[in-house]
Amino acid sequence: MRYQNLGNRQVSSLCLGTLPYGSVVDEETSFALLDRFTARGGTFVDTANCYCFWLDGCDGGESERLLGRWLAARGNREEMVLATKLGALPVGPGEWPDNREGLSAAVIAAAVPHSLRRLGTDRIDLLYGHIDDPAVPVAETVAAFDALVRAGAVDQLGISNQNLDRLAASQALAAETGAAGYRALQQRHTYLRPAPGAEFPHQVSVDDAQLAYLRTQPQLTLLAYGSLLNGAYTDPAKPLPPQYDHPGAHTQLAVLGEVARESGASANQVVLAWLLAGGVLPILGVTSAAQLDEALESLDLELTADQHERLDAARAA
Repeated sequence: MRYQNLGNRQVSSLCLGTLPYGSVVDEETSFALLDRFTARGGTFVDTANCYCFWLDGCDGGESERLLGRWLAARGNREEMVLATKLGALPVGPGEWPDNREGLSAAVIAAAVPHSLRRLGTDRIDLLYGHIDDPAVPVAETVAAFDALVRAGAVDQLGISNQNLDRLAASQALAAETGAAGYRALQQRHTYLRPAPGAEFPHQVSVDDAQLAYLRTQPQLTLLAYGSLLNGAYTDPAKPLPPQYDHPGAHTQLAVLGEVARESGASANQVVLAWLLAGGVLPILGVTSAAQLDEALESLDLELTADQHERLDAARAA
């Protein structure tokens, strides 16, 4: 395992996402995957207060509760860096995501005690706003998150699925007021570029402008979700998501395949190695030991300068 700094904490350079654990993935398998991840040196796990509300019989707290049971059973809370999110849980009538709880001060203050109880802990190491809430001024959200840090319920803060304008405004406001700013930005990101104008409902995909901004913010770590496109890089039975299915993407895939063959690695491993080399921390969405092992082995893959140049040139074309 490799490790890196995220704000004031050292974390494993791969984060294990636990969205389906405790619901789609049963408890025995979930525990086994968490055990395997930590046995290989993993210290960083990611969940949310809404996983998986969309399944029959689920209320959204399944993943947090599963992690709480695992932490209690293993007695390893102090060894782990625990990230969770709030703001996307549906509340009241209407259709999701329009009826999501949002990022008002009242929601933030009310949601955290429930997450702490489900997780069986007295602090959240990294708390994200899950989906931006344009109806709420960034000043309100920044102040509400800062209050949690000052109270000791939360160590560090992050934001997910937020556009550049509101991210920059939030960071500037935190700097001006002395509030705790964001130390993590979790967005959709992978090797393939989305098609020009592609839309991701309620999600934000990293673009060149965001990447340029991040280079001016060394205290802010980019975390990538959806990096392996649900298996589409390696499984011929899984089509590319429509946002990535365009002529330029097929040129990129050709170069990706060449590099994978040269390296004796899978396309998934090349994608993860490319992200890691760019300072991006991938969040793994795996449901089997084989998938987890494949991802962890990407840490041993060192792409050559020529391979980096070819991959980047194909992506930039």
